[in-house]
Amino acid sequence: MADSLRGKLILASPILRDPNFARTVVLIAEHSDEGAMGLVLNRPATSTVAEAVPDLTWLTGESEPVYVGGPVAETAVIVLAEFNRPELAGALVDEDLGFIGSDADDPDRLDGAIRRARVFAGHAGWGPGQLEDELAEEAWIIEPPLRDEIFTGAPEDLWAAVLRRKGSKYALLATMPPDPSLN
Repeated sequence: MADSLRGKLILASPILRDPNFARTVVLIAEHSDEGAMGLVLNRPATSTVAEAVPDLTWLTGESEPVYVGGPVAETAVIVLAEFNRPELAGALVDEDLGFIGSDADDPDRLDGAIRRARVFAGHAGWGPGQLEDELAEEAWIIEPPLRDEIFTGAPEDLWAAVLRRKGSKYALLATMPPDPSLN
């Protein structure tokens, strides 16, 4: 396996035809010889945290949308958080970024431990070698994240914003319409 992409963003390139990933930005949370797991950052659902998982509103607020983390295990709830106390994370992606474990419904235990959080339904997953094969086909563009991108308030603009930040030919790609044949 090449270097792990853990903690990196991958952006769907225009050649990726899977509708589950069109213009997505995925945070890779785990990447090893056994495969990869990530969360789609720019697909807010129509339901709010208060509607879908009211016990978690203490983390995000009632009006925050649930995000569709990917097409795998779509009914599973995953909470990504930025920690003041990373030792309380269930698993870490970066120094202070990780997942809330089974104590997500215990506000007292996590009081003051979390700066911000986002609730996801499902995740994206790749089997052994699958992500590497897709990368070799140039289906994904790799970029280190900025923390505010992970928790963006404008998810609909995230794909283009990261490409513009990457610069060069990627900035031009950011201006491409979703279906260039209609241009």
